[in-house]
Amino acid sequence: MAMMTKQYEFTVLFEPAEEGGYVVTCPALPGLVTEGESLAEARGMAADAIRTYLESLAKDGLSVPEDKPLILEPVKESVCITL
Repeated sequence: MAMMTKQYEFTVLFEPAEEGGYVVTCPALPGLVTEGESLAEARGMAADAIRTYLESLAKDGLSVPEDKPLILEPVKESVCITL
């Protein structure tokens, strides 16, 4: 019997790490955190981490959560305070 496959797409966040590289999280998959020394490596690590996460859900008989796309873009700005 052929196994059915399904493609999933998730929003991931790549945050620059102080020590270099990127820390990757996925809002739809709580607890999923990985990192890579370059953006390309971080993308590969994210795909591997998501695959492992989804395989674990399937093994435990749990459903795959819906993606939580970012609706609003974050705002980054400096605030100057004088004391």
